[in-house]
Amino acid sequence: MNNKIIIAVVIVAVVIVGGYFLLKSPAYKAPAPTAQTPVAETPSTPTTETPPQETASVPAAQAPSGQNIVTYTNLGYSPSTLRVKVGEAVVFRNNSSQSMWTASAVHPTHTAYPTTGGCIGSTFDTCKGIQSGSSWSFKFDIAGTWKYHNHLNPSDTGTIIVEK
Repeated sequence: MNNKIIIAVVIVAVVIVGGYFLLKSPAYKAPAPTAQTPVAETPSTPTTETPPQETASVPAAQAPSGQNIVTYTNLGYSPSTLRVKVGEAVVFRNNSSQSMWTASAVHPTHTAYPTTGGCIGSTFDTCKGIQSGSSWSFKFDIAGTWKYHNHLNPSDTGTIIVEK
């Protein structure tokens, strides 16, 4: 009889500990991109359009025409907020010591920018790590305030404000 009680207590303990670790694990882990995942330098025309979002209250950098560059370093994205016009491209340059995977917010779904067709969600997604010294560009065709992050280090974020 004591053996049955001990076995029952052990089973309950295993279930509780297993449940704890299951609940503490991320709800979703993005699949690693494969070599066959297409990456477009400039996405096609958006398939979905949403109303423009409110502009951020944080002052935004205004890059000279044709010079829309966001630099990624070991400290994150700079400038953290950039203001551009509809139809302009932004170059995301990796000057850090690690790979950068720029993608639309929110992590891990990448669906804030309202075009579909990227590897996980939106087309605003590099779909792979961009190596140090390399860059990636994206053309913003929809007005609004678009947040993004580094999928490989989600605490590194930024905002692109696209105006008409």
